Amino acid sequence: MVRSYDPDRPVPEEALDRLLAAAFRAPSAGHSQGVSLLVLTERADVARFWECTASAREPDRWLRGMRTAPVLVLVWTSAEVYLDRYARADKGWLDRDPARWSAPYWFVDAGMASMAVLLSAVDCELGACFFGVPTDRIPVVRQAFGVPDEQLSVGVISVGYPDPAVVSKPSARARRPLSERLHRGRWIPPEPDAH
Repeated sequence: MVRSYDPDRPVPEEALDRLLAAAFRAPSAGHSQGVSLLVLTERADVARFWECTASAREPDRWLRGMRTAPVLVLVWTSAEVYLDRYARADKGWLDRDPARWSAPYWFVDAGMASMAVLLSAVDCELGACFFGVPTDRIPVVRQAFGVPDEQLSVGVISVGYPDPAVVSKPSARARRPLSERLHRGRWIPPEPDAH
């Protein structure tokens, strides 16, 4: 995740198109296609986003770096699109009850689309970072950019060339061991036979 960008290098349009195309090739439950993107490339729009989401306090290092991103991709999804799609005859559900879902696939699919953008950014030798919008600022973002109420904010992907003056350092937090996260065949091994 890149958190500071080169302000003198704009993102080429063809590279941005490649990232966006990757997002829309990501899997979609029932081919519902309920994920939408709002792409901000104009400096005034990017600045308006930060005005809507940043607090009035002095910007910290993270915010100063993120504000250098020339492109912001706001990721939205619609539960309504999925509920409508799965209420159709070919899916076998006759209602739109969200309790039928083992997980809210409108968010799962948005995560897949976001990951496709992040991976494509690497392929295009760009930097990118996924982050969330503070919940109390989502209505302000909606208002500023004309986003319908039905759209649920998933997050934002900043995109640009990494700032060459900023040296990336690995996280100080160690990764959890794979033995705690990877399970093969069974989550908890059976108890040994007491015989």
